[in-house]
Amino acid sequence: MPQVLARKVGLDYDARMTRPRAGMRTVKGVSMARRKKIYEGKAKILYEGPEPGTLVQYFKDDATAFNAEKKAVIEGKGVLNNRLSEFFMTGLSQIGVPTHFIKRLNMREQLVRQVEIVPLEVIVRNFAAGSMAKRLGLEEGTALPRPIVEFSYKDDALGDPLVPEEYIVAFGWASQQDLDDIISLALRVNDWMSGVMFGVGIKLIDFKIEIGRVWDNEFPRLLLADEISPDSCRLWDIETGQKLDKDVFRRDLGNLTDAYTEVAKRLGVMPSNVTHRPKPTLIN
Repeated sequence: MPQVLARKVGLDYDARMTRPRAGMRTVKGVSMARRKKIYEGKAKILYEGPEPGTLVQYFKDDATAFNAEKKAVIEGKGVLNNRLSEFFMTGLSQIGVPTHFIKRLNMREQLVRQVEIVPLEVIVRNFAAGSMAKRLGLEEGTALPRPIVEFSYKDDALGDPLVPEEYIVAFGWASQQDLDDIISLALRVNDWMSGVMFGVGIKLIDFKIEIGRVWDNEFPRLLLADEISPDSCRLWDIETGQKLDKDVFRRDLGNLTDAYTEVAKRLGVMPSNVTHRPKPTLIN
């Protein structure tokens, strides 16, 4: 549906978000109602939501690598990640994977369900790359015999160390049943993501997700939380091996926004017939 567009870093913002109303403030050029900040991480800010049990998740342009030792602000990155995460979360929800995602609010924000985050990063690897390749002396891109699920303990001060399942259960971060359910959920995400990316000529090398816990009456349920975007995946072009993920920033391989834009174009999040431009237009 046609809409009046307001230009911010060359990306289309919902016209309703371009002019602050009374009682509103502006954060990095995006108008947002005054509300309580719950948490700020490296790439996102969480604000209290409009209803109990909800949060507003705001995507920043900040990029970090090597446990925040390398930092930069990448123009337009937050907008792209918001739209791509919406695409992935919506698709996974349609095949029955429970997620915290409710809806996108505007070009930088989405409404999500408030969850208790399990203090683990869940890593699914299809090919050797990054730290795994280094640890095991494998050539990057080596196909693994089957998808491998790893866990790291979420603690920036410790560098998010890998932990075995025995540690997770012993320290009470998750029960054995939780771990079984998390592995099953992660492999479902991998199956769907791998197929979607293969269909647009991209190889899903690996990715990481976070899991949230909610309580329905007295019974806990596990949901896919946080985000899925090129920030949290390794994505390589199938034919050329070109990296289309945050390794572009980690390894100084080019323009990060261009890489994320290419992923968005292939997935139909932005028009495929748009010629190259440094600040792309996204489909609303």
